[in-house]
Amino acid sequence: MRLLLIEDEERFAATLSHGLRADGYAVDVAHDGRHGLDLARTHPYAAVILDIMLPGLNGYAVCAELRRGGSTVPILMLTAKNGEYDEAEALDTGADDYISKPFSYVVLIARLRALLRRGGATRPVTLTVGDLWLDPAARRCRRGATDVTLTAKQFAVLECLARRPNEVVAKTEILDEVWDQQFDGDVNIVEVYVRALRRKLDLPFGRASIQTVRGAGYRLVATDA
Repeated sequence: MRLLLIEDEERFAATLSHGLRADGYAVDVAHDGRHGLDLARTHPYAAVILDIMLPGLNGYAVCAELRRGGSTVPILMLTAKNGEYDEAEALDTGADDYISKPFSYVVLIARLRALLRRGGATRPVTLTVGDLWLDPAARRCRRGATDVTLTAKQFAVLECLARRPNEVVAKTEILDEVWDQQFDGDVNIVEVYVRALRRKLDLPFGRASIQTVRGAGYRLVATDA
């Protein structure tokens, strides 16, 4: 699940992004409002963590521009103050939630999970492809009545496919959604995770739901028992 963190305090941004990556998220970081807005318009982020006090464009302006452009990405705004007017303005400009600095990382993760669980206006909370069921916020996966344990990256690759069932999704598209900008490895890393998903989701159940479309990518389809 790919997140965008827009925060100008570089040390704080590095610490927060490190924690989020350790929790299994892919994280892109922008240190000013204009760069953050450009990234948010370009990539399909699951959520945006947005500071208010930013150079270039402040967080209110970034949030307002995204909403004006039709973006429904969940936005968690970071406020440096504990004033009710800051919080009110954050919500009025289109933020879904806010948290005041200094904050507990545990609380931030809980707020983030709640946002992801609710999803954006066009983003379903849970995903179903045949008897395959996913809850992205809780990172739970089931094949029929059987729970399947996946690593964070395995789940993210599966989610990317499950959000576009029966469509061919290119390796580069999966890479763009699941890995952050710091990744500079081989695009064939996607194959490694697809093979792992097949071992967990298809082989034990006698299925072939993750199809390879040669020269194009992968497709997730509903399959019968």
